[in-house]
Amino acid sequence: MESNNIIVEQQEKDRLKKEKPKILPLPNGPYYLINDMKPKIVENLQNSEGESLSTIRGVALCRCGASKNKPFCDGTHGTIGFASKNKEATTTAGNTSDHIIKDKRKSYVGKKITIYDNRKICSHAAECVNNLPSVFKLNARPWINPDAAETEEEIINTIRRCPSGALSYSIDGIEHRDQNERKPMVTVSKDGPYLITGGIDLIGDNTIQFAEGFSKEHYTLCRCGASNNKPFCDGMHRVINFKDDKN
Repeated sequence: MESNNIIVEQQEKDRLKKEKPKILPLPNGPYYLINDMKPKIVENLQNSEGESLSTIRGVALCRCGASKNKPFCDGTHGTIGFASKNKEATTTAGNTSDHIIKDKRKSYVGKKITIYDNRKICSHAAECVNNLPSVFKLNARPWINPDAAETEEEIINTIRRCPSGALSYSIDGIEHRDQNERKPMVTVSKDGPYLITGGIDLIGDNTIQFAEGFSKEHYTLCRCGASNNKPFCDGMHRVINFKDDKN
């Protein structure tokens, strides 16, 4: 029995060591989910010499919000002129552009635990305010009070539910941000973003801007097409009332 447990544990370690999937946001196009970077032979396809052809295979996921086959891309992004470039913050009569949030991580220091928060990458899933309203109060200033919980465990469990990685915490000077035991997974949330867990690599050019305190183990990717922090979700799906009745 003990030997079986050892085998299972080793298999799990090997699984975690296996090359993880990758997500490539294509310019003005979909996300390309690549589960295996090793080229594979394409059936029923050959070159002029009769030789088989190989390529890396992936799945195209909609991020313009308009595909009729969500979550898969159906090419609608080209029809509607979807742009993956974010709007630049402009100032008119002293007012900055609506819903463009600065990249700034704040620290909320408590007696036993410190909570970190970066509004730039918050997807507004409301896990924090719904699960621990004594600590997370949107209408209060400051909106986070680390000393308002009965135990630190309450805070830890709540922060672990944050899908975007906007929240993390530290105890005795050691920051805890990632949950490295999770397997790689892309979850299509109901009328919301893609929830990325398990450390799926986000690859691409230098246009991807990783915010301060960003977690590469878990994050959220926009699929409504309206985020001002593409490719990441910034909660705009709620503003535009994005709907996906199939998922």
